[in-house]
Amino acid sequence: MSELKRPRRRKVEVVVVSDVHLGTYGCHAAELLRYLKSVKPRVLVLNGDIVDIWQFSKRYWPAAHMRVVRYLAGLAAKGTKIHYLTGNHDELLRKFAGTHLGNFRIDNKLVLDLPDGKAWLFHGDVFDVTMQHSRWLARLGAHGYDSLILLNRVVNFLLHKLGRPRVALSKAVKNRVKGAVNLISGFEQTAARIAVDNGYRYVACGHIHHPEIKTVTTPEGEVVYLNSGDWVENLTALEYSAATGWQLYRYADDPAMQQAAPHEIDAGDQAADTPVTELLSDLLVELNLHPPAAAPSPA
Repeated sequence: MSELKRPRRRKVEVVVVSDVHLGTYGCHAAELLRYLKSVKPRVLVLNGDIVDIWQFSKRYWPAAHMRVVRYLAGLAAKGTKIHYLTGNHDELLRKFAGTHLGNFRIDNKLVLDLPDGKAWLFHGDVFDVTMQHSRWLARLGAHGYDSLILLNRVVNFLLHKLGRPRVALSKAVKNRVKGAVNLISGFEQTAARIAVDNGYRYVACGHIHHPEIKTVTTPEGEVVYLNSGDWVENLTALEYSAATGWQLYRYADDPAMQQAAPHEIDAGDQAADTPVTELLSDLLVELNLHPPAAAPSPA
């Protein structure tokens, strides 16, 4: 079978993706992979909660989720600089902050020196009062939220069969809860004020699953606040190029993404479906971390 001709990827300087929550029922891994294959960033920032370690289970890790991991490793091997910034759902990785593997780096925060000013990027859970004072409640809420996502999918499946419009139970609940948290913690204002104090032009977060680009005015000055949203409900990302500045990408508004996805799976996707031990060995090779060759046996 002849290989399908892929459309040319859009060149952008920076792409920021957050709150993917790989390993949960709500994650739209297939859609994320389609998006990543449609762009060619020089720098890719994974701004927290990419892998949901809080809810990670061997019982639920679909092939589509592994394909995302494999594709990211391939991007790093081909020259894309990938910055993995830790979040609350992948906080276990914070002990590895500063780890550098080829073009892949783990950090807690990042500053990008852009032509029109510096951008400060971090996940944002540090400004969430539920994370500061009630971590157990936040973890409990995460499990309940994932269950609500699963219930929402069942409800929408039945509504589709009945010819009724879809509902967004999880988004309605999230907006109410997160809105209250934002009101108490002053999430956006706090991030903006610290960014202004440090001379940053932009501050980019994730965490609250609310995609946004807006100018925030503080007593000390103005800063452009950005939030990359999520790949659970909104399916959004931030893109930057010198010509257009920061743009908010929405998967649902991209005509190319609304076309039927090809049924064929390419070689890279097939490789991601191999046994885990073989896959990890292949990932080491892609990241230029070849395992040491076995010592020759004595004659």
